[in-house]
Amino acid sequence: MRLPILPADPEGGFPDPRHALREPDGLLAVGGDLHPGRLLDAYRHGIFPWYSPGEPILWWSPDPRTVFRTNALRPPSRFARSLRGCDWEIRADTAFDAVVVACAQAPRAGQSGTWITPEMADAYGRLHRLGHAHSVEVFAADRLVGGIYGVAIGRMFFGESMFSGVSGGSKAALYALAQLMRGWGWPLIDAQVENPHLRSLGAQSMARPAFLAEVARLVALPAEAGAWRVAPFPASALGRRA
Repeated sequence: MRLPILPADPEGGFPDPRHALREPDGLLAVGGDLHPGRLLDAYRHGIFPWYSPGEPILWWSPDPRTVFRTNALRPPSRFARSLRGCDWEIRADTAFDAVVVACAQAPRAGQSGTWITPEMADAYGRLHRLGHAHSVEVFAADRLVGGIYGVAIGRMFFGESMFSGVSGGSKAALYALAQLMRGWGWPLIDAQVENPHLRSLGAQSMARPAFLAEVARLVALPAEAGAWRVAPFPASALGRRA
């Protein structure tokens, strides 16, 4: 099967994600650019870009999809206890670019490089400044020790990457994100493709038809764009806040 090539017009749309390849799983289209309008259109349809340096832009919609359900994503008792004695603070949208850089530099098992190229970092930075990409950060005093970033449309969050500067930093960021989203009535975090680490944190598989239907419902719900107005709070409060 020949892959569809995206048009130069960023408003040219995407192929139906149900027609994505089975091998490699979810590969849907090639080309185009990372214009904010194209990226937002992709996420609204359950599609995301993922490619290595030197490759053209590749667009994916795998089946099944890996997700976190925010009502089930809470810190285990042992991890919650470990947070009670630490001085970490949770913030949001105060260090987006630093989180992206840290995610790009974080070592990954089985990988020698990163897919977060300067082009990708710039594209998500633009989305952040437009109020559509967000980060949740974990600070120890003024040191960034963990974080997660992604794209929010309506009441759906599409996670892109997370990192730990010290052990547990990414977990704290993920649990904090889920806690915030529960309070806002956002039920789902897209985690894209399964790996053992995500599964260990509670990620679940969701068949693509069900995922696409849920995305269509959630992105259509009202939610204000712009920087997240979240008062900093101690990581020790994770699991105790609503």
